[in-house]
Amino acid sequence: MDLRPYWVDLHVHTALSPCGELEMGIPEIVSHAREAGIDIIAVCDHNIADNVPAVMELAAGNPCVVPGIEVQTAEDIHVVTLFERLEEVQSFQEWLWLKMPSTLNDPDIFGYQVVLDAENNIVRQEDVLLIQSVGYSVDEVVAEVRGRGGLSILAHIDRPAYSFPSMLGYLPPDYPADAFELSRRLSSGEAEKWREQYPERTFVRSSDSHSPEGLSKRNCSRMYLAEPTFAEIRRALHGEGGRRVSWPWG
Repeated sequence: MDLRPYWVDLHVHTALSPCGELEMGIPEIVSHAREAGIDIIAVCDHNIADNVPAVMELAAGNPCVVPGIEVQTAEDIHVVTLFERLEEVQSFQEWLWLKMPSTLNDPDIFGYQVVLDAENNIVRQEDVLLIQSVGYSVDEVVAEVRGRGGLSILAHIDRPAYSFPSMLGYLPPDYPADAFELSRRLSSGEAEKWREQYPERTFVRSSDSHSPEGLSKRNCSRMYLAEPTFAEIRRALHGEGGRRVSWPWG
């Protein structure tokens, strides 16, 4: 089977994330991804997946939408978690919220958290503050995702906050996540140092977009796949059958 390059952004927020701008509505995300030529996006709001259905509905496969959640673990580590089907991420969210604190959001401080339909109508506002740590450790989250057939990516490992190294001090080369994410703002030289430190690991670059302008090919990864599917992304992250993620700064 022939492989071809696809542009893939595995970390996109919507207006549901309190740090996401209200301009990150459903039509805006879909239209900006199409205009940028991005083939696959993963919708990963903080600790919740309630805007994933609307993005999937409107995109209708263009771009392909991967259901996801950016989990904030008990150690304040961010982990991008991805699933093949909507029902799977919704089931994972139910598990996650078993240990979700009940602290309420203050829109004046953190911004609004809005659940939208495909036409950008507000369905409801989420009252629970989404940018807080759940009661599961990073090891528990990664193990749970793997047990459910999902993928886990340690988010922005280069950042001085909310990353595995910044919180725990040392990232083992064989840590059982499927990939490591580097921030889009790193220079090629800074990124190369990470590859030298972890030569056997797969790295992705994702936009971590909180505004529509962040959706750009320069902020995401190029993957060589047979087709734009979750199964093919898995194979690329694991380097199977010729599928691969090209070095994001190459």
